[in-house]
Amino acid sequence: MLDYVGLEGDLDEEERLIRDTARRFVEEEVRDDIGQHWIDGTFPTDLVSEMGDLGFYAPNLEGYGSPNVSETAYGLLMQELEACDSGLRSMASVQGALVMYPIHAFGSEEQKERWLPDLGAGDAVGCFGLTEPEHGSNPSAMETRAEKDGDEYVLNGSKTWITNSPIADVAVVWAKDRSTDGDPVRGFLVETDRDGVTTNEIDEKLSLRASVTGEVSLQDARVPEDAVLPGVEGMKGPLSCLTQARYGIAWGAVGAARDCFETARQYATDREQFGGPIGRFQLQQQKLAEMATQITTAQLLAYRLAELKERGDLRPQHVSMAKRNNVRMAREQAPVAREMLGGNGIVADHSPMRHMANLETVYTYEGTHDIHTLILGEDLTGIAAFE
Repeated sequence: MLDYVGLEGDLDEEERLIRDTARRFVEEEVRDDIGQHWIDGTFPTDLVSEMGDLGFYAPNLEGYGSPNVSETAYGLLMQELEACDSGLRSMASVQGALVMYPIHAFGSEEQKERWLPDLGAGDAVGCFGLTEPEHGSNPSAMETRAEKDGDEYVLNGSKTWITNSPIADVAVVWAKDRSTDGDPVRGFLVETDRDGVTTNEIDEKLSLRASVTGEVSLQDARVPEDAVLPGVEGMKGPLSCLTQARYGIAWGAVGAARDCFETARQYATDREQFGGPIGRFQLQQQKLAEMATQITTAQLLAYRLAELKERGDLRPQHVSMAKRNNVRMAREQAPVAREMLGGNGIVADHSPMRHMANLETVYTYEGTHDIHTLILGEDLTGIAAFE
């Protein structure tokens, strides 16, 4: 696997074990079937509990069954899962960074004990309800509301583009609390089998097809008062979750690009035209050289992010730069790999075109490319372009 400047030579034993476990899982359990799942528009739900058994959900958290592995180990895990398919990484990323993380960071002891072990084991599935039909890049304008009624809250609103929602047991729903002055944003743990909660699937996607995506509709849905995440108010809650998820995406995109490169390199050495392998032609070598350089640069950025995260110096703007750069890189390199495969590149037997399509979603979700550009612009100039 491409590691041109020997970054993996510095991994410790645990990091190598997690990398190798994820890589073996992908090769033995997923890769042969993922193309068909993508065509069918299905997620391999039979793997949910197996991924839990292997510790793929939030292993960088501490306690409640999570082993507190290094941030590099977590990044490597995301990289290996997305090297198979963005939908596989999205499942683990949402479960860990967007559901388990907020419960771990902001939940009560009872909430942690109730949900974290089951979510970590894959015995329960979670989703993250922030985006709304009319509010994507501007989530602070959300219309979903919660109103106190006795010892319950009544929730009304709609969330959309929610990964895992049709198969989720619990949704972390962000809503404005109309019972408190200022209508602060609060997080609610909403079990999806409650009256007034529906999670319809979004069909006919042309990207991220091997992932279950849906809505969370709340129509006078009642939850007990103890469903509120007590440790946070305001947009800090959901935005801190997004920082965790975007960190994983910055690593995952490298995996998608690396898989495209490896597929193209293998094809270039195997495919013979005009009396020899096409990899002997300067045009093909130039493409491989540029792909390897861009992927290596993105790897360096991901590893640096892990160092900053480990020592507590990581800022959301750092993550914006890495998410923005690494996904753009992968989005630009996947078509190069596809074209190197010629006509064979358009069939599901080869991964680059599937990665191409998936990366359109990754480029857009968890903050669009343009939004991350503006985040960096504000950080560099001190002037917000959002207003």
